[in-house]
Amino acid sequence: RSLIQRCSENYHSSINDIATWVQDDFDTPVVHCVSFGCWSGLDQNHGGEYAAFEDVIEKFVIALRDCRITPYVVLDGGTDCTDKKLETLTQRAKDRIIKAHRAAAEGSQERILPLLAKLVFRQTLDRLEVPVAQCYGEADEQIATLANEWQCPVLSNDSDFYIFELPAGLLPIDHFKWEAVEQCGSQKYIPCKSYNTSSFCIFFNIQHHLLPTFAALAGNDYVKLQRTSWAQFAPAGREKPNRLEGLLCWLRDFQQPREALEAALGLMGELSKKSKAEVLQGLSLGMAEYQIPPSSYLKMFFIHKVPQQLSSGLVPHWMLLPLAEARLCGDILDVLQLRRMPLPTPVDHGDMPSACLTSRPIRQVMYGLLLGKAKPLQVEERDREGLELKFILVQRTYKGVIQRLDLNSLDKRLQVLLEALGVPEASLNSLPPQLRLPVAVTCYWLQRAQPPPDQMMLKALLLGLTIVDTWRQRAEKLSSSKHRMLGLDVNVVHAFNQWQLCLKDSIQLNQVLGYPLPEPQIARLYEGTFVHQLVHVMKTGGRLGSLLKSDRSSVKRYQTMVFIVHQFYTQETSKSSETQKTATAPQRQPLDDLTADLQQMFTLHEDEEFVTEANSAVTALEDLSLHDLVSVRTRYKTKERNNRCKIPEMSRKEECRGLDII
Repeated sequence: RSLIQRCSENYHSSINDIATWVQDDFDTPVVHCVSFGCWSGLDQNHGGEYAAFEDVIEKFVIALRDCRITPYVVLDGGTDCTDKKLETLTQRAKDRIIKAHRAAAEGSQERILPLLAKLVFRQTLDRLEVPVAQCYGEADEQIATLANEWQCPVLSNDSDFYIFELPAGLLPIDHFKWEAVEQCGSQKYIPCKSYNTSSFCIFFNIQHHLLPTFAALAGNDYVKLQRTSWAQFAPAGREKPNRLEGLLCWLRDFQQPREALEAALGLMGELSKKSKAEVLQGLSLGMAEYQIPPSSYLKMFFIHKVPQQLSSGLVPHWMLLPLAEARLCGDILDVLQLRRMPLPTPVDHGDMPSACLTSRPIRQVMYGLLLGKAKPLQVEERDREGLELKFILVQRTYKGVIQRLDLNSLDKRLQVLLEALGVPEASLNSLPPQLRLPVAVTCYWLQRAQPPPDQMMLKALLLGLTIVDTWRQRAEKLSSSKHRMLGLDVNVVHAFNQWQLCLKDSIQLNQVLGYPLPEPQIARLYEGTFVHQLVHVMKTGGRLGSLLKSDRSSVKRYQTMVFIVHQFYTQETSKSSETQKTATAPQRQPLDDLTADLQQMFTLHEDEEFVTEANSAVTALEDLSLHDLVSVRTRYKTKERNNRCKIPEMSRKEECRGLDII
C-alpha cells in the first residue's frame, strides 16, 4: 500500500481528520462495514428506487476496482444473545416508528430504509462477485480483527471504529469521495480522509490506552450513565459546551483506566456498594469490547469458505454456511436463538394498521419450519400498534405438509411455499421463473391486504412487474415529466408496503426452503417510485396504453399475469361466497377494468380479424372457469395457426414481430 499524498487539515467535528489520497495495491482489501443509514440521495418515501440503488452500488464497486482496491463486505447478523443491546434497540425502534409516521404525514426525509434495500444490496454484490460475509451477531469486533490481520483499512461510518486500534486506520464513508476518482500517471485513486487513533490521542493529549475508557464513559450498552455532567469540563468560553469534549479534557489527568473509572464513580454521587460494583462491571464490559482478538474466523471464511461453528446447538449445522454467505437473513438467528423477530418499520401513517400484519401467516409457516415442535410455541414479534411499539406473541404454524417435510424433496418444499401463499402450482407454470414468486405473492396480497387494494393499485403493480429495464426507464420519464406527484398518498403507500412485506417474507421462506422457486432480482422487478407514479397518472386522468406500445413481450407478460390473478381471485371469491352461504349479488371484481387494458393493447396489432378474435377472448374472461379458459386459449391458438397457413403474409408478419398471444 502506498500513500501518494498526505496533508493535515484543521480539527473539526471532535475528531482529528487527516486527508489522504489513497492508492491501494491489487492485493490490499478494504473491509467494508455496511451501513444503510444514507439512501444515496434517492427517494425514501415511495417504496424504493431499487434500480437506481443497484446502479449506485455497481458504480461504487467499479470505482474501487478501477483503483485496484479489493472490497470485502462484512454484515451484521442477528441480535446479541446476551440482550445487552435490548434497551438500545428498543429505543431505536420507538424512534423509527415516529420518524416513519412523520415521513408519511409530512413527506419529510427521515432516513427510513426502503423495505427491500438490504436484499438489493446483497443481490447486487452477489452479481458483481464481491466477497461477502455475514456475522452471527454484531460485526465490529470481527471486522477490527480481520483489518488487524490483513493490515488493511476499514471503510465504515460506525463510531466504534474511532476507538479500535486499526493499523491501517479508518476511512469514514462520509469522506470517501468514490464518485470523484482521480488519476496520477497510470494510477487511479480515491480522495478520502483517513482517521487513526494515535492522531486523535495526540490532539486531545490523552493516553492511547484510555480510549476504551472514554467510549465506556461516553455511553455503552451495559450501563447507562448521566450524560450531562461531562460538559462542565469542556474548555471555557464555548457557547454550548460539548459533552464528549468535556470528557476528553477530564481524562487528561489520568494515566490508567482503573483510576479514571474510580474517579468517575466519585462523580456519580452517593451509590451503594452494590450499585458501584454493578456500574464498575458494566464499564469494564464496555471497555472489553474494544480489545481485538488475535485472529478472526472471517479470514478462514473468506479464504476457504469455512463458517464459524456455534456451540449453542440452536442453529442447525446445514444453516451455518448459508448464514455466513448472507443467503439466509440474519433475522433467522433471532428466531432460532431468542424466539424473537424484529419487524421492519416502513414509511407509513400511524393511523394505518401495521403493514406487517398482512404477511404474518407467511412468517408463521417459517417459524414452524425453523422451530418444529420445540418449546416455547410462540415467537415474539416486535411491531407497532398506532405509534406505540408492541411485543406480540405469535403462534407458529406446524401442521400438514410441514410436519412431513423432507428438505431433499423439491416437490414438498415447493408445496409448503405455495400452500403458505394459497396459490396452486399449475396456475404459475405459464410464467417465466423469475415472475412466479412475485405473482403468487400478488395473489396472496390481493386476498389479505387491508384495506383491500383498488383497481388502480393492482393495475399499477402488474404494469410495474411487466415493464423491465429500458421500458421502465422510458415509462418513468413519461410519467414523471407529465404528472408530477404532489405528495404521499397514504393509502397507496400502505397498500404497496403490504405487498413488499409479503414479498420480503416469502423470499425469506423461500430461502429457508432451499429456493424451490428462483429468487426474484428486485432491482429488475419492482420500483416503488414507478408504481406510485402510475397510480398518480391514472388518478389524474392520464393514459397508460403507450407504455407497452410496440413491446409485445411486455403485452404477453401482462396478459398472462392478468389471467392468473383474475382466475385466482374469482375462484377464491367463489369459495368465500359458498362458505358464507349468502344470497347477495357477487361483488365487483377488482380486475374488471384490466380487461379494457388488454383490449387497448391488442389494438396495437394491425390485422382486423386478429384484433376481433383477441377482443372476443378478453371479453369472455369474466365468465370463464380455469377449464374453460384453457379450452378457449387452445381453440384460439388453433385458429391462429390456421390463419397463418391461409394467409402467409400474416405468418411472416407475426414472425417478425414476435407476438405470441396466450
